[in-house]
Parts: sequence; structure tokens; C-alpha cells
Amino acid sequence: MATDYDTPRKTDDDVNEDSIEELKARRNDKSTSSVDVDEFEAAEGLELPGADLSNEELAVRVLPKQQDEFTCMSCFLVHHRSQLAKEKNGQPICRDCD
Repeated sequence: MATDYDTPRKTDDDVNEDSIEELKARRNDKSTSSVDVDEFEAAEGLELPGADLSNEELAVRVLPKQQDEFTCMSCFLVHHRSQLAKEKNGQPICRDCD
């Protein structure tokens, strides 16, 4: 496709004005296409902090520590041996706590 280099080019001010108009048009388009959402359905899965979860049961499978894992003696988390930074007084320390 041929380009006409003699046509007037837009300045930075023209570009900014165009983009503001485009933004206004987009804002108007979005407000007209809003979808009604039932607030009760949206809040049904929401858990509030401090909610009573005493009747809830968790189904989590806990695996014992593997041969290639260690427990950091600073944060007490189980890490893979690749995360071992050093041993301090014979106790393993992870990279995060080092």
C-alpha cells in the first residue's frame, strides 16, 4: 500500500484529543452494556474474616516428609534439599531465612 508523505500529520495535541474522545465513547459504551447481577448470588461464596468455620471439615491429604526434604529450624517449613542454604549449629536453614 502506498503512503502519501505530503499529507498533514497529527501532532501530539491532536493525538491526546482523539484519545480523550475515544475514552469518553468507551465509557458510554460500557455503561450501556452492564449486566444485572443478583447481589445475593454474588455474595453467597464470599467468606468474611472471622466467620465461624467450626462445623466445616477439610479434606487434605498430608504426606510425610520425603527423603529429599528438610525442615527449616527458623521458619519450621518443609523444603526441598535444593532450598538448603546452610546449617547453623547442626540445624538446617532454608534460603528464605538465611
